[in-house]
Order: sequence, then C-alpha cells, then structure tokens
Amino acid sequence: MIPFVRDFDFVYGRCDRVSPLIRRLVANNPGAFTFAGTGTYIVGRDAPGAEVAVIDPGPLDEAHLAALVAAVEGQRVIHVLVTHTHRDHAPLARPFSKAVSAPILAAQPPARDTHASGGLDEDNDDSFQPDIVLKGGERIAGDGWTLEALFTPGHASNHMAFVLEEENAMFSGDHVMGWSTTVVAPPDGDMAAYMTSLDAVIERGFSTIWPTHGAPITDPEPFLKAYRAHRLAREAQVLEQLARGPAAIADMVPFLYAAVDSRLWPAASLSVHAHLIKLVREGRVLADPAPKLQATYRLP
Repeated sequence: MIPFVRDFDFVYGRCDRVSPLIRRLVANNPGAFTFAGTGTYIVGRDAPGAEVAVIDPGPLDEAHLAALVAAVEGQRVIHVLVTHTHRDHAPLARPFSKAVSAPILAAQPPARDTHASGGLDEDNDDSFQPDIVLKGGERIAGDGWTLEALFTPGHASNHMAFVLEEENAMFSGDHVMGWSTTVVAPPDGDMAAYMTSLDAVIERGFSTIWPTHGAPITDPEPFLKAYRAHRLAREAQVLEQLARGPAAIADMVPFLYAAVDSRLWPAASLSVHAHLIKLVREGRVLADPAPKLQATYRLP
C-alpha cells in the first residue's frame, strides 16, 4: 500500500513558511485532479530585498495572483519556474511574471495535438511559452539557494522537477503526489518514460518531496518504492485481464478499478492505455489495429 498523505494545514490565500527556504500558497482550485488546489512555492529567504524564485504560479485566478504578489512584496523575484504546461500549473505564470518583472523558465511546451483525451483538467495551456527553455541539468542560483532542473517526463512530455540543493528536497510538480497516484495520459503522457524518471528520482535519495498538490512527502524512499510497486502491480493486472482473452480498455477498467469512483474511470482508462502502449512497445501485448484507446488488445 502507498502511504498516502492527505492531511495538511493550509488556508487559501495564506502564505505559510514550510521550511527554512520554502514558503507555500495554495490556489482555490480544488478538484478530482488537483486535490485541495495548486500549491505555489516561493524559494528563498523571507527578508527585505532577498532574491527568490517562484514555482508553479498556478491557474488563472485573480485572488491567487494578488496573494502571490503580496507574499513577495519587498523581495526580488528573479525566476518564475513552471514544472509543466498543464492548465492548473502554468496559466498564471505570465501575469505573475509581468507583475514582478521576472523571466519564466520551463521545458519546451509539447505540440498542440498531444492533449489527453476526454477533456481532463490535465489538458495543456496552449498559450504558455517560457522566456528561457530548460532541458534539464541547469543550475539556477539565488541569494542563499540553488535549484537544479531535473527532467522527469512521463506525466507530461515536458515535465521538469526542481531540486533545492540546500535542503536535499525536490519540487515534484505532478510527477509524484502525496495524496494520489499520478495520471499518465497518452498521447503526451508516456508510461515507459514515467517509470524511467521515477527510478531516477528514487536513486537521488531526497530528504523531502514537495508536490504541487497536497502535503509534502517527508519519508520519500518507502513512498517512492510503493509508488513504483503500484505501477508494476497495475501492469501485472492488465496482463492478467488479457490472459483471459482479448479485451478493450473499456472492458478492463471496471474490473481493474472496481474500488474507484466510476466518475474517475475516464482518467483510469487513459492510465491503462499508457500501460498498454508500453507493453505493446515491449512486445508483450498485441493491439488490433494499433495501440489506440478503442483498440482490442491480446497476448502474443
């Protein structure tokens, strides 16, 4: 079982210091994919004139924008960082950037034809464009803090986590979330890339993980190993379903996610699709006519 963390102390619009170098504000956009809302992080000392970076400004929300601007008043925002271009993370970046006169840094946005099926909240913000494109490995320094850009594709093809070196902590965006497993929705989401990225994160041995949604993960090693085991178990369940005979994703989801609210089955279907694309690439499953959402799948 994944040791999910679903309780944390926050108030919308309130800026909380959560570590010596981190403050957090939560946007009022709760939902099935955002949990309590988008957590925006301010990295740096809370002192007049201090240089700070802001991670994931969040959705277009005037109240959240006002709260962010107020939280950094008297300080100098030198970077606005975005983990990926989903619309609960990226749209407020440009208005906030203009308000504080700071450049936006993020990976190159994906092509516009890679949206997830079904109109999920995970859709991309097509208007987003960073001022500086990150590829991973860059070090971004400020007054008493250093961030490393860590490329973590899978949830999104352009997903970038950020590592705070001084606290051995990672801002995981949606790559790892403490309250739930992460949606991997094709065509932009890629399960094989996700598993590779997850292994890379496990190897780093972080002390704390700060997801954009929900509470921090303060004991990452067992959490991440359980996260990985869950994905492998789901893959095994898909193969067990196909061992009973050819099936479509719509046939499998009610059995694989019987304990999950049926309103979330459309998102679950995308996750199963991501697993099947991976399995087809590996030659462990065959798709007729191709590994599409509506295809019929069978074992070789």
